[in-house]
Amino acid sequence: MEKSINLTLKVWRQAGPKVKGEFETYKVDNVSTDSSFLEMLDVLNESLIKQRKEPIVFDHDCREGICGMCSLYINGHPHGPDGEITTCQLHMRNFHDGQTITVEPWRSAAFPIIKDLMVDRGAYDKIIQAGGYVSVNTGGVPDGNAIAIGKNIADEAMDAASCIGCGACAAACKNGSAMLFVAAKVSQLALLPQGKVEAAHRAKVMVAKMDELGFGNCTNTGACEAECPKNVSISHIARLNREFLSAKFKD
Repeated sequence: MEKSINLTLKVWRQAGPKVKGEFETYKVDNVSTDSSFLEMLDVLNESLIKQRKEPIVFDHDCREGICGMCSLYINGHPHGPDGEITTCQLHMRNFHDGQTITVEPWRSAAFPIIKDLMVDRGAYDKIIQAGGYVSVNTGGVPDGNAIAIGKNIADEAMDAASCIGCGACAAACKNGSAMLFVAAKVSQLALLPQGKVEAAHRAKVMVAKMDELGFGNCTNTGACEAECPKNVSISHIARLNREFLSAKFKD
């Protein structure tokens, strides 16, 4: 049987990156516990539009836990209190009747607010552009099975590759560090033979770009791993450090 709950939402509203923002309070009644968090926000926005008020701006795309665009900070947790999911996979059955829910955007100097709950996560794209690629001969492409890779290595590379670049790690980090994201992208390629050609260059330029864009330093508190919707391991940060130091020694 479908259950409904009544909620109070404290939502961060900010008209633009250079405008002072503040929390606004909304009452949302008869919310189905089978609905997702984003569906609940859709209902709230429909109500605001009917009242001729400006709807809340938030980011989303696939709503299938794949793209990571649904970047909301809910009751002190990126993507909400449930583990290993994105916001679009968070269901209202995780909340109780009468509860107050605080919704904020990602808080990171490198993710400037565009409006309300939407932030510019283009910094991650710039880090990838700096070195998150491999050089390949686009002529004859060898069969994937032609390069033997041990299962343990392949599994670890896939763990790193599961990172969707949502930014939860930077939002969760007290320093606003992007180390888990950068480590995942470097580790994914460092483990595979295809990534060896640019290995030294990759580690240096991606770390340099991360620093340039204003991300903080890693102090190994582990908040990034705890809040990662894809459960990417912080062991990849250790590999990034080794790759970086190795590149510096070669210099």
